[in-house]
Amino acid sequence: MKPELDNLAELFAQVAKEISPQLSSWRRHLHAHPELSYKEFKTMEFVCCELDKMGIPYKSGVSGTGIVATIKGVNPTSKLIALRADLDALPITELNTVDYISCNPGIMHACGHDVHTTSLLGAALILSRNCEKWDGTIRLIFQPGEECLPGGASLMVGEGVLKNPIPKHILGQHVFPDLPAGHVGMRSGTYMASADEFHIVVKGKGGHAALPENQVNPLLVASEILLALEMFMKERANPEIKTVLGFGFIEGKGATNVIPNEVRLKGTFRSLNEEWRFNAHLKMREIVDAICYKRGATVDFHIPIGYPSVYNNPELTKRMRVIAEEYLGVEKVHDLPERMTAEDFSFFANEIPGCFYRLGTSSPNSDLGHSGLHTPTFDIDESALEIGAGLMAYAAVMT
Repeated sequence: MKPELDNLAELFAQVAKEISPQLSSWRRHLHAHPELSYKEFKTMEFVCCELDKMGIPYKSGVSGTGIVATIKGVNPTSKLIALRADLDALPITELNTVDYISCNPGIMHACGHDVHTTSLLGAALILSRNCEKWDGTIRLIFQPGEECLPGGASLMVGEGVLKNPIPKHILGQHVFPDLPAGHVGMRSGTYMASADEFHIVVKGKGGHAALPENQVNPLLVASEILLALEMFMKERANPEIKTVLGFGFIEGKGATNVIPNEVRLKGTFRSLNEEWRFNAHLKMREIVDAICYKRGATVDFHIPIGYPSVYNNPELTKRMRVIAEEYLGVEKVHDLPERMTAEDFSFFANEIPGCFYRLGTSSPNSDLGHSGLHTPTFDIDESALEIGAGLMAYAAVMT
């Protein structure tokens, strides 16, 4: 027998409002006890404890500290939808002056993963309390290690979390201080960039800075590499493809009168085009090799392959927009531009259709929540938690 879905948006919004104190409590506990990538052991225990209270079956320890849970509605074999949240925090010292400030020195939920986990727990509570009112099965994926290569999503995909059976599609959300609480945004097609790391070690011949005749100064070689790669980015064949190449680390360990033997460079490469991404890797290797050969230096050039670009399935995203407008109102759902930031949700969305949308978290009435992601003062307007949980639950049922 098929359940009645006509008033589900209103019901889920009402339940989300009723559980708002619980959502706040969850989020503040998680915020106060952040853990770094692949070390989310207490976070995993906390989520498992809350799932136990709800009577939701799960498997823990997936990919180390991940959790996969299952909620069944009416006609559970009719469809399977996956929902995803990430668990890890960042190596940032929090500077907020709140009761729920991080208790773990040098670690902070500065990217909102505490909100993501709370939203998925909230969606689980809403869905489990009303399982007689919706069709199918929901798979909840609590993922470790989003902030650190190789990406917990890739590990979980490798362990088969999208198999036996394969979900129809997967939904994920991310906090977004550019929108006020109560609003959401999304983009169809390619949305976020791929992200790869560059690790370059230029090896020369050091010595006394006043006796340069028999030296190969790796600092000069590294400087030439940086300028050449910057020029390559400016003069590339298709400048319309959005690309970012940035080096944020250079280390020589010489002195005012000491030329070091080697220099280390570290950077990031972002692209919204997968073919160009790997062609650029090859071309930049050629540029670096040629400079080092000309200068008499050698080089170790390592590119750890990171996250693919995030692609939102157009049909699913179109449906998700309609659902969000039903739940929130047309005026609170926004089209978003492409972003050069990256997300390992892409590993899930490369396997099955996916939609990764944004949850507004800034306060419309104060400065709360306007600090940027990955900053030591990031926080949210907690009224966003109701939307995070309620919309995710409603979208799981209606997509």
